[in-house]
Amino acid sequence: PGFQTKHNAALNRTLNRTVHGVLADVDLVLFVVEAGRFGLDDAKVLALLPEDKPVVLIANKLDAVHRRAELAPWLKGMQERRNFSEFVPLSAKKEADVTRLFKILKPYLPEQGWFYDEDALTDRSERFLASEIIREKLFRLTGDELPYTSTVVIDKWEDEGELRRISASIVVERDAHKGMIIGQGGERLKRIGSESRQELEHLMDGRVFLELWVKVRSGWADSEEHLRSYGYE
Repeated sequence: PGFQTKHNAALNRTLNRTVHGVLADVDLVLFVVEAGRFGLDDAKVLALLPEDKPVVLIANKLDAVHRRAELAPWLKGMQERRNFSEFVPLSAKKEADVTRLFKILKPYLPEQGWFYDEDALTDRSERFLASEIIREKLFRLTGDELPYTSTVVIDKWEDEGELRRISASIVVERDAHKGMIIGQGGERLKRIGSESRQELEHLMDGRVFLELWVKVRSGWADSEEHLRSYGYE
């Protein structure tokens, strides 16, 4: 229980920083909930939304509401929680409802020039993309066994013509997590590395030599210094 509490607290701090950082640059927020329902998780998300941005309340799964009149007291309660810019009941499965939503949102979205070149994939570095590709393979191949506090750090990056030599560390909090990643005879770690290398070669259109290590750093997700050293601001 103590470990789980620390784990959840670390995730909440990371989530708060991420949400506030992302929402600082948006023009409009869509707050999507199930029509007629509002739970504790919804309340936590709503509390993170900025006060200086327009927020549209979208009540999805309208087709599952048997009596539309039942939505009136629910909507009143939602309006007491926040002064939403718009209220849009809909079923995301219905094309007409989605089209109506786009028309409602359009006045809130200013027209402006492109931020990046037309052929740009991202504004992040190749090192960041590499770490995310490895991390995606890590969680896909370990399933639900591995906590999401595990991360990937690029330790070394060398360009030799068309060859990229990349050394990366998979950072976990417990020795047991290290065993999950390595697998029997190292087979799981080999597969993570092989699939990551193939995707990196396709993305970067060149050969990649990828070396992976697994390191245990107990409590790294609770340390502000460690978070910054691993690229989390």
